Amino acid sequence: MRDRILVVDDDPVQRRLVEAAVERLGCEVQTCDGGTAALKALDQAASPFDTVLLDLVMPDIDGLTVMRAMRERDIETPVIVLTAQGGIDVVIAAMRAGAFDFLVKPVSPERLKTALDSALKVTSKRSPASIGTKRSNARTMITSAESMDRVRDLIRKAAASDIPVLIEGESGTGKELIAHAIQADSARKSKPFVVVNCGAIPENLIESILFGHEKGAFTGATERHVGKFVEADGGTLFLDEIGELPLEAQVKLLRAIQEGEIEPVGSRAVKKVDIRFISATNRDLIAAIKAGRFREDLFYRLNVFPILVPPLRQRETDIPLLVRHFMETCRRGEPGFRARSISPRALALLQSHDWPGNIRQLQNAVFRAMVLCEGEMLEEADFPQIQAQVHGIDPRRLSASTAPGEETTRPTVDAPGIASTSGEHADFFGEADMLRMLDETGNMRPLEDIEAEAIAFAIDHYGGQMSEVARRLGIGRSTLYRKLKEYNLSQASVAAE
Repeated sequence: MRDRILVVDDDPVQRRLVEAAVERLGCEVQTCDGGTAALKALDQAASPFDTVLLDLVMPDIDGLTVMRAMRERDIETPVIVLTAQGGIDVVIAAMRAGAFDFLVKPVSPERLKTALDSALKVTSKRSPASIGTKRSNARTMITSAESMDRVRDLIRKAAASDIPVLIEGESGTGKELIAHAIQADSARKSKPFVVVNCGAIPENLIESILFGHEKGAFTGATERHVGKFVEADGGTLFLDEIGELPLEAQVKLLRAIQEGEIEPVGSRAVKKVDIRFISATNRDLIAAIKAGRFREDLFYRLNVFPILVPPLRQRETDIPLLVRHFMETCRRGEPGFRARSISPRALALLQSHDWPGNIRQLQNAVFRAMVLCEGEMLEEADFPQIQAQVHGIDPRRLSASTAPGEETTRPTVDAPGIASTSGEHADFFGEADMLRMLDETGNMRPLEDIEAEAIAFAIDHYGGQMSEVARRLGIGRSTLYRKLKEYNLSQASVAAE
C-alpha cells in the first residue's frame, strides 16, 4: 500500500510541482488549495494521511493556524512546512506549532525526499491508535474504578467555574485528557485550548513562547510573535509539566496570572488577557518548594482546585475496559489484525502488573500484542515483556510456541521494584536484575559504565517516560538527555515499553 501524502498550497504552480515530485517518489497524493480545504480533507479522510506538506502563507487559513487546528483535533500526522520565507522566527514559529520539518521553496527533490523519508519512518513506528486520529471524547472517559468517581465529580465542579486547576498524577495517567474534559464542559468550550509543555521549552525561549516578542526584540526576531497567552485569550491555557519550569520563568508567570496582563519581549505596551489556567505535574511540588525549586506563591495560585489522578495500578477494574478499547482502536487503524478478544489468563496477567507507565504503557503493550498475535485471541505469550516483569521470566527465553501459563525454570525476582529487561541492553543485568559491579576478572567496573547501564535500566523500567526516569534517578531532564548523548544511549533502543 502506497504512502498517502496531503499537499496543501494556494499557489497552483507550486502545488503541481510538489505533487509531481512526491508522485515520482512512489506516493499517493491528494492536493488542497488552502487551509480550509486541508482541514476538511483531514476530517473526512477514510484513512489517515501519512504526511502533510503544508504551505505557511495562504489567504484563507495560514499554515500555523492549520497546525494548531490539527493539534486541537488531536491529529498527529507529521507536518512538513513549505514556505518561501526562511527567517529564524518563521522556523521557530513553525516548530512550536508542531512542524516535523521545514523546507524553503523552491525545494530540491533530494531535500524533499529526505524530509519525507524521515516523516514516514516516524509514522510507520506509531501505533494505529496514534496516527492521524482524534482523541475520543474526553467527557466519556473509559473507567469503572471507584477511585475515578471522585475525579469525574471534580471535573464537573471545575468546569462550572474559571477556578485555576492543578492536576497531579504519574506520567501516562491521562492528565491532559482531564484538562480537555474540563474545557469541553465549561463555558469556554468553543474557545481556544492551548497546550504548553513547560518541560520541553528551551530556557532562553520561555518568555518569548509564553508572552510573545516584537520584531527586532532579539537577534533573529525578524517577525512579531504573539505567544501562547495571546493564543489562549478567551480560552484555556494548559501548562503541562509545570514543575519543570525554571524559577526565573515562574516569577514572570506568577505576575502574568496575578495581573491578568502580559508584556511581550521588546514591547512597552501591556496587553490584557482573559485566560483560564489548568496546570499538570507528575512531581511532588511540596517537596520541590522545600528544596527551593518551585515558588510557594505560584503553587498557591495554581493549586486552587487540585485534582489527583490515581495511577493505573490502583484502577485494576479499568484494565479490561481499556484493553478492549485499545484493541478496537488498533483494528480500526489496521484491519489486518486478527485478534478479536483476550483470554482470561492474559487479562489476569495484565491486571497483575503495576504499570509504571500507566495507561500509555498499557496502550503500547496492547498494540505490540496485536502485532505478535497470530490467532483471534490475545494470550499470555503475546505479552512477553509483561510476563517477564510479573513472573520474573527472562523474555529472551520466551518463544511464540510457549503455552499460555507454562511455567519456566527461572525463579521469581526477589528484589522489590526491580523488573526484568529485554532487548539490546538486557545483558547489562544479572539473574537477579541487579547491575553488575565486577568485571570478568573480579575487579570493579568503571563508574561511567555502571551509570550508563543504570540509566538504560531506568528507561526500560519506566517505559521510556523520560520525566519519570529523571524524577526516579533524582536528576533533571536536561541532565538526563545530556547523559544519554554522553553515553551514546538511544531512548528508543532501551525502552521496552
